Amino acid sequence: QLQLVETGGGLVQPGGSLRLSCAASGFTLDYYVIGWFRQAPGKEREGVSCISRSGAPIKYVDSVKGRFTISRDNAKNTVYLQMNSLKPEDTAVYYCAAAQSVTINQAMCVFPTAARWGQGTQVTVSS
Repeated sequence: QLQLVETGGGLVQPGGSLRLSCAASGFTLDYYVIGWFRQAPGKEREGVSCISRSGAPIKYVDSVKGRFTISRDNAKNTVYLQMNSLKPEDTAVYYCAAAQSVTINQAMCVFPTAARWGQGTQVTVSS
């Protein structure tokens, strides 16, 4: 079974840090654009960041610029989202997605319906 599995979420105080991992099993991520998305209760799913096949960040949503860093380690078949200076408004379920081709608009990479998605990991930022 082809899977993406997100890990690393949890409860953290404002100003703290977390590193999320998106690990692939059953396929290699080498030829996929990877994106991180998040969804808070009552809100639409929001694109957070995406990264190219070569490891260059493509987009960050304005609200996380300077605080979050996306990276990948193809040897480990894993993509990371380092989240620093976390704020309560970062609280959401975070998902990763993989696609061979994406559409890039002003806001974020737009992933196709054929994209592979993980199950999500909960991030809660609260004092």
